[in-house]
Amino acid sequence: MSIDVSFLGATSRTADTSGQKAATKELDKQAFLDLLVAQLRNQDPSAPMDSSQLMTQTTQLSTMESLVALADTQRESFALQMRMSAAQLVGQQITWTDADGAEKSGTVTGVSYAGPVPTVKVGDTDVTLDAVSSVAPAAVAPVTPATTA
Repeated sequence: MSIDVSFLGATSRTADTSGQKAATKELDKQAFLDLLVAQLRNQDPSAPMDSSQLMTQTTQLSTMESLVALADTQRESFALQMRMSAAQLVGQQITWTDADGAEKSGTVTGVSYAGPVPTVKVGDTDVTLDAVSSVAPAAVAPVTPATTA
């Protein structure tokens, strides 16, 4: 199972080689406002924009802002869930498939949050959270009672 985390480092605008902002395929809030202002600025004074159209566009802007905020909250929630899941694996026995296609297993000894997807440490190997295929409790060594002399 693979987890899509391409959105974690994404931005809605990218810089071109001249240092100016180049718009991507998605319209953001600023582009919407720029279009609305240009429409108002260039309207025919003898036939101004219908107030219901302006209200509709303002409502669309408000809805878009709410959806963007909701998407941001969901991204943050998903990232937090991945971090919590990775932390809960410490001390657990996991199984994963390495880059060569071999199935490996080991006990998780640590977690790293340095990249977009948390990684768990098994021995000298870093395993991304989305590569983990199964989790089981770590094998517990039998406890021998202490003898008194």
